[in-house]
Amino acid sequence: MDKKQKILNLLKRRILILDGATGTELQRQGMPSGVCPEVWCLENPAAIEDIHRAYQKAGADIIYTCAFGANRLKLGQYGFTNVKEINKQLVVLARRAVGNRALIAGDISSTGHFVEPFGDLMFEEAVDIFKEQVRGLLAGGVDLFVIETMMDIQEARAALIAVKEITDHFTMVTMTYETNGYTLSGTDPVTALITLQSLGADAVGCNCSTGPEAMVKFIAAMKPHATVPLVAKPNAGMPRLSGKTTVYDMDPREFASWGKKLAAAGVNLIGGCCGTTPAHIAALKRASGRAPALAPVRKSISAVSSARAFKIFNEESPLLIIGERINPTGKKALQQELLDGKLSIVRQMAREQEAQGAALLDVNVGVHKIDELDTIRKVIRLLSTGTSLPLVIDSPNMETIKAALRIYPGRALINSISGEKQKLKKLLPVAAKYGAMFILLPVTDNEIPETAARRKEIIRDIFRAARSFGFSKDDVVVDGLVMTVAANTGAAKETLKTVAWSANSFKCRTVLGLSNVSFGMPERKWMNTAFLAMAQAAGLTMAIANPADRELMKVKMAGDVFMQKDRDALLYIRHSSEYAKTDAAVAPAVKSSPGQDIYGAILEGNRDNIINLVDIALAAGMSPSGLVDDIMIPAINRAGELFDQRKYFLPQLIASAEAMKAALARVEPRLKREEGGRPGKGAIILATVKGDIHDIGKNIISLMLKNHGYTIIDLGKDVPAKAVIDSIRRSRPDIVGLSALMTTTMVNMEEVIGLARAGGYSCPFIAGGAVVTKAYAASIGAAYAKDGVEAVRVVEQLIESFSKRRISK
Repeated sequence: MDKKQKILNLLKRRILILDGATGTELQRQGMPSGVCPEVWCLENPAAIEDIHRAYQKAGADIIYTCAFGANRLKLGQYGFTNVKEINKQLVVLARRAVGNRALIAGDISSTGHFVEPFGDLMFEEAVDIFKEQVRGLLAGGVDLFVIETMMDIQEARAALIAVKEITDHFTMVTMTYETNGYTLSGTDPVTALITLQSLGADAVGCNCSTGPEAMVKFIAAMKPHATVPLVAKPNAGMPRLSGKTTVYDMDPREFASWGKKLAAAGVNLIGGCCGTTPAHIAALKRASGRAPALAPVRKSISAVSSARAFKIFNEESPLLIIGERINPTGKKALQQELLDGKLSIVRQMAREQEAQGAALLDVNVGVHKIDELDTIRKVIRLLSTGTSLPLVIDSPNMETIKAALRIYPGRALINSISGEKQKLKKLLPVAAKYGAMFILLPVTDNEIPETAARRKEIIRDIFRAARSFGFSKDDVVVDGLVMTVAANTGAAKETLKTVAWSANSFKCRTVLGLSNVSFGMPERKWMNTAFLAMAQAAGLTMAIANPADRELMKVKMAGDVFMQKDRDALLYIRHSSEYAKTDAAVAPAVKSSPGQDIYGAILEGNRDNIINLVDIALAAGMSPSGLVDDIMIPAINRAGELFDQRKYFLPQLIASAEAMKAALARVEPRLKREEGGRPGKGAIILATVKGDIHDIGKNIISLMLKNHGYTIIDLGKDVPAKAVIDSIRRSRPDIVGLSALMTTTMVNMEEVIGLARAGGYSCPFIAGGAVVTKAYAASIGAAYAKDGVEAVRVVEQLIESFSKRRISK
């Protein structure tokens, strides 16, 4: 029996117990701040072996290696390059400590960078970085892998692909969610689950950031949709500082009581994260180690996802519209823009179709002489941040589909896989590898079948081939094959028969490319609309159509009511009410001004077109300072408001900030030439404190403050207290901002502020970071900002207050 099957067999019998925190236990063993934890463990093997052994004796079935940050980027920040050997030896230490009395999980976590399309780390580079770590852990002899504490779904995908392309070892993936139920990049637990389990994760769940109470809700939300076991590794409550020591208030008994609730919610593997000790794990083992394991309630799920949302294809759901407009066929402006490498029209089409009620977006970039692979990658990057709708990858080019699936940060729907031999041979394994759903198109190399009877035969043949790759009927959407009635008046009837059989007998989801039915006919919209209503009655799941067609959308909504897929007709009533408002007073279209265009581009994060829009505004006579103060600053402020309201998440905020940055760079030379110039708003020092090598948050704050006109002196990360004080002495800033991600390093903030006050420097301080709270900031004499948006507001308040104090003196 292989190790993977052994783990799966154990999970059928009981809940498996994971170990607890490592970082805080290493501190108790004497690890100083500012060192590389992984290398310190190799230099002090007895310390980490004691920790591993204590967790095993407490009842842990699985021990994590201390390889959390043992990847090329993080080790490189400490000057270490021997990634494979470090990972290998960390496994050796874990094995020496626990022998075969527990399973050893090779621990992989974040590089500290967001991965494209959400950040600066290229996807393939991320995969390569993780593969290097995987090889080291395998060389040491791990039993399984855990990818943990991931804030970015794309980085989690990169790590999972890295593992799966090397080995078939059992692999768990756990994301870290804020108390609001989202990652920093806006992914919720169910969305992450659908993406990761389809990609091949053997268990999915959450760890860190929150205590067990929030995780009960996350596990309960995931359980109905999970095809794999679920994992929870909560903190022992939330951290606070007692003197110079970080403590967690949840004792082992209280922590264990939540273990029972997590078990009831459906968790299959449970342990502890920050603040937990062997005592917490021992109590957890007593409370939930014998609890019955609630197996996944389903073997498959018909669902797709983007980075920020999911769509489940239930029989009870309303008919879904796949927006068809992002397709250059017959659209000369879109064709030319794609050839020019521009994406403004794509962005606009996505935004409009989402607003008009599309549930998914079909994406096709096929243009004569275009580099289709490069273009589809660019479009996927754009739409991954520009819309929350899941994507349908539409191309006859198999390499295009493969390229899109690899970098798409969700579970996509392929349009389509037919019975053509080459497509079956090449596309089915690609779809299986990346966990995509696919549209089954019932045609073969030699035949486009005209009758429903023949289509049924081809559907069965294609599905038989798909099943050999692990696909179920939940993974397939059958295309009823729409053909024009202009050539064959019986064509529509055969399509409807195919839909009815697929939905009611074959028990599969269905789709139609709606407008094909009326090709070559006059008044096409009426034929399309009538055909949609008939297909709805036959059991249609989704239609590829233009959601801007108001008549079609109204008929769809009415059909949902008649088919009892719109409870109490609530959606129909709301939709009709919204249209009534617009129908009551149809105003002529008003051309937007250059200033409005810039405002919209910043709000949408449209970096492609912002320079051109700025040039147009300046040529139209807008003053540089007016452009900045009256248009650009209000736009980025609005993006911040949407971020506060959780309508925007980090990727959208960063995109807006980057568009603003590009616009400012264009306008800056003219600002300097304006009479009197534009006065700076103040100088701010930013630093991640000594011992902390994480600077994502600090860099975002730097970008936001620069966009608001502040001069930023960025000292970087792992900055000693003395270096901060020296910078204060030289530059005399208006404010100093300090950042820390870890409880072990946030105590260094107090040292910096203490030295500053002892040296007679009275400038205000702001503290922030994942583990920093408002109460802790206040206790060390600092203001608090939870993110870049709040930092701008706090800085403005502090500078105003500090200036008043100076004047009063």
